Amino acid sequence: MKRKLLIAIVLVVVISGALAAVKVLQIRKLAAAGKAFVPPPEFVSSATARSENWQNTLDAIGSISAVQGVNVAPEIAGTVSEIAFESGAVVEKGALLARLNTSSEQAQLRALEAQAELARINAERVGILRTNNTVSQSEWDTAEATWKQDQANADAIRAAIEKKTIRAPFAGKLGIRLVNVGEYLDTGKAIVSLQSLSPVYAEFSLPQQDLAQLKTGMSVRVTLDSYPGRQFDGVLTAMNPELDPATRSIRLQATLDNPEQLLHPGMFARIQLLLPSEQSVLVVPATAILSAPFGDSVFVIESKGSTNSPATQVVRQQFVRVGRSRGDFVSIESGLKPGEQVVSSGIFKLRNGMTVAENNQVTPATSENPQPPDR
Repeated sequence: MKRKLLIAIVLVVVISGALAAVKVLQIRKLAAAGKAFVPPPEFVSSATARSENWQNTLDAIGSISAVQGVNVAPEIAGTVSEIAFESGAVVEKGALLARLNTSSEQAQLRALEAQAELARINAERVGILRTNNTVSQSEWDTAEATWKQDQANADAIRAAIEKKTIRAPFAGKLGIRLVNVGEYLDTGKAIVSLQSLSPVYAEFSLPQQDLAQLKTGMSVRVTLDSYPGRQFDGVLTAMNPELDPATRSIRLQATLDNPEQLLHPGMFARIQLLLPSEQSVLVVPATAILSAPFGDSVFVIESKGSTNSPATQVVRQQFVRVGRSRGDFVSIESGLKPGEQVVSSGIFKLRNGMTVAENNQVTPATSENPQPPDR
């Protein structure tokens, strides 16, 4: 009995050892196959880092403002009796916008005009009597002063009536009407916005270290998110004589013609002040830059191989310092050399040392002044 049990145990151990040996051989074969496996190359687009001459600029952000812009409001309180404009209309200087009720002022004016006429007649009579020495000089002076005072009182009412007739102070474009007929307006209550849109100002600031390069008459280029791919040219026309003591920056103002009235007050603008000098820069497509919290980088394409194996293309991640941008391109201040090939699309699927294959047939064209199609 014991002999049979011993034989069974030996058989189990032998079978287990055989199975373990087979499994070890299988694992070693899989590991060897994994080491020998070469993943297929990733298809990417490429571009060559090249040198270009870019005009030096000073970049800033700012906003568009009107050369003239006001909220039209009455100087005297009253009730709106007439509205003579449409929202969004273009008006000339002096155009009637609204009238306030002047019935009480008109009645006062008639009374004062009658009083002034009577004072004139009395002054003329006293003047005739004075020529005959019938009345004293003081009586003549009093009659003349009374006449002039009544005239002044009538003129004051006429001025009040004129102030209740609200006109455009300058030519421009009206906004949305803010009042209705029959509404009582306090002094200073806005009736409508009036903005002069041609020309307009672009207002921005630059740090004090750029002050030595600034001079009125310099060319300015303005771009806006509202009109992608389009730029608006202007001229630097004014510089604040003092700097902001909190930010140590100087406030600047450029004038743009805006003949199509595409620029409106309050719009956010990116502004480039063009300097007269040019600078040689190394440029690559903006899509070649991989931005990360620890820095910007590009993937440089390099050829590797030996006499016994064909050459392959691999990528090397290279950290760079990015400078200015222009259209679809950015300048590289350090980390890259002219002539090096970089990956221009497909960078998010790459790792350092990966094998790649170039395919530039589907790469969209890049330009320093891109004109994207309308949606």
